Amino acid sequence: MKFVPTAIGYLRSDVSGIRQEWDETQIRSLASRLGYNLTKTVAFSAKTDDPVAQLVALARKMNADAVIAPGLTHFGGAIPRELDRITAVITVGPDTV
Repeated sequence: MKFVPTAIGYLRSDVSGIRQEWDETQIRSLASRLGYNLTKTVAFSAKTDDPVAQLVALARKMNADAVIAPGLTHFGGAIPRELDRITAVITVGPDTV
C-alpha cells in the first residue's frame, strides 16, 4: 500500500477577496501536483479569533503533513513558527504587492 501524505488548504477570505474561488482551485491543483491528499480547506476571515492557533490545532488534530496556502500574505507576511514546527508549509506562489 502506497503512503499518500495529507494536506490542509488554508486561506484568509479577506485577503483573497473576489479571488477566493480561484485561490481554492490553485490550492487543490498544487496539492494534486505534489501528490498530497487535500483533506480539507479552511477559510478564515479578519473576524476569526486567532486564526493561526486554530490552524495549528487543526493541523495537529488531522496529523497533516502539509498546509498549502495561496501565498504568505495569508499568514500576515511570514510563515508562523508554531505552524512550521509541526508541518510543512507550502505556498502556491510568491506574493505580489
